[in-house]
Amino acid sequence: MKTPLLRLSGLITLALSFTLPLNANAHRAWILPAATVLSSENAWVTVDAAISNDIFHTDYHAMDLSGIKVFNPKGEEVAMQNPSKGRYRSVFDVELTDNGTYKIASASQGAFAIWEENGERKRWRGALQDLGQAVPKKAKKVQLTETHRRLETFVTNGAPTTEVLAITQKGLELAPHTHPNDLFATETARFQLLIDGKPAAGAEVEVIPGGMRYRDAQNAIHTTADKEGYIHITWPQAGMYWLSASYEDNKAKTRHANRRASYTATFEVLPL
Repeated sequence: MKTPLLRLSGLITLALSFTLPLNANAHRAWILPAATVLSSENAWVTVDAAISNDIFHTDYHAMDLSGIKVFNPKGEEVAMQNPSKGRYRSVFDVELTDNGTYKIASASQGAFAIWEENGERKRWRGALQDLGQAVPKKAKKVQLTETHRRLETFVTNGAPTTEVLAITQKGLELAPHTHPNDLFATETARFQLLIDGKPAAGAEVEVIPGGMRYRDAQNAIHTTADKEGYIHITWPQAGMYWLSASYEDNKAKTRHANRRASYTATFEVLPL
């Protein structure tokens, strides 16, 4: 039987997984490879995963590795190597046994509800499939929300490939018309944001370069997806970048619920 402390730890982890990626103004979740472009017959890359206040600075909470998956250039899941979870960050290695582009990703869905019962404000958070039964029939002022989140990064050994970039048509996703491992300073990348496979028109996007701990300003780039879901990002300089997109509508699968979705990715921009 789990101790009360372990049960509390599990509830905290669940709450973080549902809320943090959807609130970019608070703590930010990220998956950071040491490099994204390699060329070797025996290539390895080390990856950090964390939730922090400053981008790519481990100062808040390690990410749970159980939800992170690694996919090879054929789209097949492969095992991460040497996984370890510390206080502020988790770390693992990926062996790039094949040439081409790998995807490292975490995707999840959940739900929350707010209502009034006997004059008191109540809250519930849990699995999406339980949302319909979570609220008592006598509840008033009910607000139901489905949440979807996705975090990704990409690493290429040798020449870039595109098979692993195929979308799943679940939640908010990025279809990279510019390959995510073919980004260069001062050039413009063209991406398309999709919600359940359809254009995520109006999705709000924020891009922040790494190293914000050493700047007076975030130097954030803000843009909005057009009616076809397209965004264009001009990279001001080389370095690692954190991209976060958020989307909300009333087209949830649960009746009378809103839908909120987030997409977060780490990109490396190389000098020309």
